Amino acid sequence: MQPFHAAAPDAAHDPTLILLTVEEAARRLRVGRTTCFTLIRTGALESLTIGTLRRVPADAPAAYLASLRAEQRAA
Repeated sequence: MQPFHAAAPDAAHDPTLILLTVEEAARRLRVGRTTCFTLIRTGALESLTIGTLRRVPADAPAAYLASLRAEQRAA
């Protein structure tokens, strides 16, 4: 019988995080890393620079989706 190894928690879904890496934000949005950087560059997805690191507030992916849904409803 093999020992049980609990999987490491997926940081993209950890509700205690207040900042996400771009990769974690991309996983939450189910888009690629390049698409996520494009959303950040255009201002559609909020991000912060801390030193040389780019971070996305944990609530920013949901805010982006809410604005996208409102935009598509209005169209």
